[in-house]
Formats: sequence, C-alpha cells, structure tokens
Amino acid sequence: MTRAPACGFSSADMPTSLPDQLRATVRFLGRVLGDVIRAEDGEAVFNQIEETRQASVAFHREGTPQAAKAMAERLGGLSLPETVRFAHSFACFLQIANIAEDHIQRDRGRGGDSRADTLAGALRTLASEGVDRDQVVEMLRRALIAPVITAHPSEVRRKSVLDRTGAIADDLDAYDRAASEAERATIERELVRQVSIFWRTRLLRSVKLGVGDEIENAVSYFERSFLPALPKLYAHWVEVLGEPANLTSFLRVGSWVGGDRDGNPFVTAQVLHQAMQRQSQAVVRLYLDDIHALGAELSLSARLAQVTPELQALADAAHDASPHRADEPYRQALTGIYARLAAAYLRLTGEPPSRPPAAVAQAYDSPDELKADLETVLASLLAQHGQAFARGPLPDLIRAVDTFGFHLARIDLRQNSAIHARTCAELLKVAGVCADYEALDEAARRELLIAELGHGRLLHSPFAQYSEETQREYGVLTAAAQVKRLYGKDAIRAYIVSNTQSVSDLLEVYLLLKEVGLYSPGDVDHPPSAQVFAEPLFETIGDLRAAPETFKAYLGLPLIRKLVEPIGLQEVMIGYSDSNKDGSYLTSTWELYQTSRALGGVARDEGLRLQLFHGRGGAVGRGGGSSYEAILAQPGGTVNGRIRITEQGEVVANKYADPELARQSLETLTAGTVLASFRSGAEAGVTAPHARAMEALSQGSMAAYRALVHETPGFVDYFYAATPITEIADLNIGSRPTSRQTTRSIGGLRAIPWVFSWSQSRAMLPGWYGFGSAVESAGVAIETLAELHETWPFFSSALANMEMVLAKSDLAIAGRYAGLVEDRALADHVFGQIKAEWERTTQALLQITGQSALLDKNPDLAAAIRSRLPYIDPLNHLQIELIRRRRRGDEDEAVKEGIHLTINGVAAGLRNTG
Repeated sequence: MTRAPACGFSSADMPTSLPDQLRATVRFLGRVLGDVIRAEDGEAVFNQIEETRQASVAFHREGTPQAAKAMAERLGGLSLPETVRFAHSFACFLQIANIAEDHIQRDRGRGGDSRADTLAGALRTLASEGVDRDQVVEMLRRALIAPVITAHPSEVRRKSVLDRTGAIADDLDAYDRAASEAERATIERELVRQVSIFWRTRLLRSVKLGVGDEIENAVSYFERSFLPALPKLYAHWVEVLGEPANLTSFLRVGSWVGGDRDGNPFVTAQVLHQAMQRQSQAVVRLYLDDIHALGAELSLSARLAQVTPELQALADAAHDASPHRADEPYRQALTGIYARLAAAYLRLTGEPPSRPPAAVAQAYDSPDELKADLETVLASLLAQHGQAFARGPLPDLIRAVDTFGFHLARIDLRQNSAIHARTCAELLKVAGVCADYEALDEAARRELLIAELGHGRLLHSPFAQYSEETQREYGVLTAAAQVKRLYGKDAIRAYIVSNTQSVSDLLEVYLLLKEVGLYSPGDVDHPPSAQVFAEPLFETIGDLRAAPETFKAYLGLPLIRKLVEPIGLQEVMIGYSDSNKDGSYLTSTWELYQTSRALGGVARDEGLRLQLFHGRGGAVGRGGGSSYEAILAQPGGTVNGRIRITEQGEVVANKYADPELARQSLETLTAGTVLASFRSGAEAGVTAPHARAMEALSQGSMAAYRALVHETPGFVDYFYAATPITEIADLNIGSRPTSRQTTRSIGGLRAIPWVFSWSQSRAMLPGWYGFGSAVESAGVAIETLAELHETWPFFSSALANMEMVLAKSDLAIAGRYAGLVEDRALADHVFGQIKAEWERTTQALLQITGQSALLDKNPDLAAAIRSRLPYIDPLNHLQIELIRRRRRGDEDEAVKEGIHLTINGVAAGLRNTG
C-alpha cells in the first residue's frame, strides 16, 4: 500500500521494528487528521498541537531532563480551553491508531486457513497428533462455544464514535482495494469527510448510559457483525470439516444485557421484555429482508424446472394470487414463508414489518417451523439443480435461523444469592410455611427447600403485600416465563447465582422458578423438570476453594440428579474479577485453575459433563488477554468442546465492532476450544511435579498483595486519592453503580472500576502485584520456573499477560498520581511498596523468560505499545493537573470535561483497561 507522506499527526518517529504497513497506515490516517485540524481550526491551533506532540515524542526518544522539561513547559503553558482541545485531539489520534491496528489485523486475518489459530489450523495440529477430522466433527456435534456480551462499564466510547471509526475503517479498506489512482482519490475525499465528522463528534456522553442504551449497543454488534459473519463462517467450516451432514450450530452468541440484575436496580421485568423484543426485532427483520431478496432471485419457472412435491405443497399453501408468479413455485413458496414470518414479527415485536406481506397467513410458532420451510425450498433446489445451490444466501439463512432463532441471543438471568434468600424468606413467611427462613442453618434450609420443591403448591399470593424487592424479583421471573413462551425455549436457559456459597443458594432459585412455572416438581409418572437451570458463580478466593465440595453436595441431591441427567451436564461459572481483587493476579489465576480441575473431577465422578463459564473481563486483572492462549492453558479435561466466556467493556468493540475482526475472533475462539478439547492428558506430566512450586508462588503472591491492599492502614484513602476512581464514577459509561456499598471500601467496590482506575493511573497494579515477592519467598529456583515457563501453557500464558501489563505501566507517571494524596507520609509509604514490588516483579519475570527487557521476544507488541506512549503520557499528565484543580474546588465544567476526555484517550490508547 502506497501512502502519501505524513504531515501533522505523523508516525514517522515510530519505532522501525513496527511492521512497515502499520507505520504507513498510521502515518496516512494521521496526516488526514492533521490536515482536517489545520483546515478547520487554523494553522496556529495545528502548530500548537503538533509542537506539543513533538515534545512528547522527543521525551520518549531521548529521555533526557531537557526533553522532559520541554514537554512539561508545553503542557504547563496550555490554557484550560487549549487543554480540553489538546485532550480531544490526542484522544482522536489514539482512536485513529486503533483503526490502523485493526486494519492490519484484518489484513493478516485474511491470510485465512494458513494461520494456526483457525479451525483448519487446529485440524492440522491435531492430525499431527493422531486425531482425525471425523473425531473433531463428532466432538463438535456435542459442542457449545459461546461468547457472552455483557454491559459492564469500561467502554468509554459513545456509539456515535464507534459508528464514525467504523466508517473510517470501511473507507480505509476501500482505499486499499481501489483499482486506480482516480478511485483512490475519490475514496480519500470520502475519508477526509468522515475524519472531519469524527473530529467534530463529541467523544463524551452528555447523559448517563441507561439500560436501554446498553441494549441498543449490544444489538448493534449483532446487526453489524454477528448476523452477517456467523453464517458465512459456518459455511466455510463445513468445507474445512469435509462437508459433514447436519453440522450442529455449535457456536452461538449470548448476552447478559437486560437479564443481569446483580447490583443493577435498573434491570427490571420491563427491561427484560425490552431487551428480548429488540433482539427479536433485529433478527426477524433480517430474515424478512433475506426472504424478500430470495423471492426476487428465485424466478425459476415451472415450465422450465421441476420441483419436489413438498415444495409444490408449500407453494400451494401460500395462496399467492399474483398472476405474475403463477408459474413460479419458488416465489410462491417464499411469498407464503414471508407472510407467516411477517405475522410472527407482529406477534414478537408488537409492530408490523416495514414491507407488508403479499398474502395473509398464520404466524410461525417457532423458528423450527421457519427453518423446516426453508429447508423444503433448499431440498427442492438441490434435488433438481445439484450442488450449485449448496452455497449461497439460502443455506446461510437456514444457518442463521438455526443459530439465532427468533431471540437472536440467549439472555442469562443473574442475581446475588443474598437477594434470593431474602425473597424466599418473605414468600415462605407470608405463606405461613416458615417464620424466619434466614435464621435456619444450611441443613435445615436444604430440607425445607427440597420439601417445597416436591409438590405443586405455590407460595406467592396476588392478595398479599410484599416488599418492593420481592415484587421486583417476582416480576422479573414472571417476565422470564413470558419471554420463553413468546420467543422460544432457547431465549433464556441459565440463571447465574452470584456469590454462591452453599447448596441452598441454588435450591432457592428453583423455588422461585417454580412460582412462575419454569420449574415443575413432576409426579409419580414424570420426573421433576426445569426450563431454566440454576448455575453457581464462584468468584472470591474462599468461594473458589469451597466450590468442589459445594458442587459435589449439590449434584449428590437426588432431586438435582433428576433435573440434570436428561441433559447430561451442569454449567458452573467461575469469576476472575473478585478473586483477583481478593488475592492478587497470580493467586486468582492459580485458584481458578485448581478449582476448574476439581470441578471437572466432581462432574466425571457423577457421570456428568462439566461446562465452565469463564467470567473474564478486558483487563488482565480481570482475566483478560488472549482468549486463544487462555483456552489452551485450561486444565486438561475441563473443556471437552463446551465453553462460555464473557466479553466485556471496550473488548467487545475491539473484537466485534467489525465483521472481519468478529470472524477472526470467533475463528480463534473455536480453534482454541477444539485444540483444548483433545488435549486432556497432554499436561498430566507437567502439572503434578510443579504443583507445589505453583502453590508456594501463589501463597507468597497473596500474602504480599493482601499486606498492601487489605492490611495497610490508609490504603483505601490512598487508592481513592491516587487514582481517578471518583472521576470515573462521574463518567456516563454504564447503568450499573460503581460500588455495591455507600461506604468507601475495597471489598464493596466493583472489580471493573477497581481495575479501570489502576489502569488510568498507569500503575496497573491488579495485573502483576505480588509476583516479585512470591518469587523471592517461595524458595523455588529460577531455573525451575524457567522450565515451567517453557513447558506449561498455563504458566507461560499467565506470565505473558503479566508482561504485557508491566510494559503498559509507567511507575514515573503512577508516582505523579501518588502526588495527589494529601497525606505525604501515606503516599510515600504505599507508593514506595508499589514501586519496589514493580521492580521485583519485572526483574523476576525477565530472569524467568530469559530476556533483557520486557517484550524482547515480542518486538511487534513492544513497538506497538511504545508507539502509543507519546500520545498517552501527556494525557496522563494533563489528567493529574485537572484532577488536582477539580479536587481543590474548581467547578468549571471545562475542567470536568478535560478529565473525562483524558480518561477517554488513555483508555483508547491502552485498549484493554477494564
């Protein structure tokens, strides 16, 4: 790709080790942005921004006191309006850099099946290990691979910004594909137009994001990426797998948006209805458009082509009165299909389709009926015209219906166990069954709940008075039952129980489900059954350690065995965020690993399959990092073709805002799952001899982490002063409150703002703290740890994530944030510990990996990070000064705007911050 020379926001000063194509792309887009700024704001504004940028680049290149002074003078000389404009400009440029990186990633991904992290690549690897393709196909028939979109608030970009960056990315792709200089010039003019709009688009939300906004944002990813990408990906996989018959739609996308009530009082029964209605609207509208397009295309005449009797019957049933289609049975059949689906659309969404049907017909009751009719059309085409129709829009539509149904994405319900206990207690009390359920011990709770689940009597009375909380919970469950009846059995299947600590926490959910008909106690002829299944979420260190015993006791109940045996598996969710906040990155990672192995053993002993649901966030401190490497690092025997993983915050846009990037992300997720599923015994000889070493490291890491975070007097005050946590709470980036409690505490703070705040201050503490002390205290030789790093995917993946975090951190900048702490003795004490541990951790990691500097063995990533720092660091410096002004009482809205713009820019530059 030939790019015009840069002027303005150039990257000519980027490290030469960065791939030339990326450097050229950033330079090209930077030049366009610079030209827009010059044209719209004038030469003086452009020069001021450019000179500040050059001073920052010089500081990073030279690192001299003179360069540091020059940059400080530049930043210190900005007026408040200039500061806000500067923050906006650098935030824009970092978004431009993201567009360029994603563009290169798309290009690399188009290399297709030659990559190892594709399904084809996984098949090649497995073939070399003695696993043939038929074994993989058989495994995939029982598989479920599901990324689950959540609304957790670390995505600071507005949808308008995502739309504009998407438009710029599309123009950039078109520019590369242009066949002539004239065509490139035309596209470049359009690119300049889009960048001009982007430059004048407000980066910050003016009002707080509501749940309705989160629903729209989530659906937009389906409309832009999942809906078009998944059917085509399946069509490709069918070829890769050797054309197997009836390949199961094993990869599906789920959602928590509209169903996750844990800590979010704004998710109500009405919101659940709204979420499902909007999802259904998006997917059924697509089906209607596709069927209409097929009707325009399939003009085959009965005078010239034969059809199957089944197709003719479908055509006759349509009662299509149009004389223009009198001899066109495929069009007649599709007219009838469209009419039935249009009627279903009205029933599902409450509004008629934009294109009215040409006939009157009965609505489809389920997506299976629609799929059957479409398969009738396809079968006739294949029977009469051969494999010419085996690929194309009709098979893709059938796959879409099979994958997305009428509900688009399966919504999980989630709530905290404490609320279930209170709700059950009130229902039992009002019904006269138990005066004080919460006073019972665990054994008594189980006995009572099992007894209640054994008969059909309901507890809830329409004539009784209940608390607002109980009414809200009952209302949501009633809505869930209605949603399943209207949108199908797959609309809701899982009920996640946060803070699961006992068997009764799960039985309480079935008691509540029974009240709305989603659990049936059965009778002498029929076993009990459930339409929604309770699933534990183990997240804190203590809960993870207790999880195997809790799980064993739960599966040991005859009632539960009767519920789960028909489906043969039980899902368990394990959380990365609170376990990290509880006990350090290394300890969290190790405890999750051990718990996963133990849970898998319990399930096998009970003759069941385990399906793990990984609650991962975007940042390493919340389980972030490469999904591919993370899946390969799972304990042997715990994947088995079935895995669900949350996708949160800005990572959702990074992976799925673009159809091509979505395709690559889904392909990578699938490849990792397939490989991990056939490697159940590959690590048996590695983990056993090193478990003691890993345990010693974990204990040392947890001790060091807790000594700082949970045992240092005044640490909470340090955290609230030395990070922008208070300012982040003011951002309009999510409907969920930042804390579970009104008081300031680490325990009550949500994991997302905890990690996000440390990322903004560049300490990145949750992703590494404690490892250096652990290596010093564990008594394990560096040579042993180096061997572990070379031979054990779990350990090498953990260290790779930690190394990336360390490379993005900057303790000099973090020290300036520490300067915001008014208690200087406290600041010096806490920051001194953080700095010393960073040095210990970095040194230990370098010794184990055999490097002289961080990311020596990953020069592309190192160069990509370094290239961004001249644009991120000034934003950090400005953020510190603006926070200081704000906290001293400056209520100027421009100060607040400047702080939020810097948060936006730093998040864009670091990419995985929450």
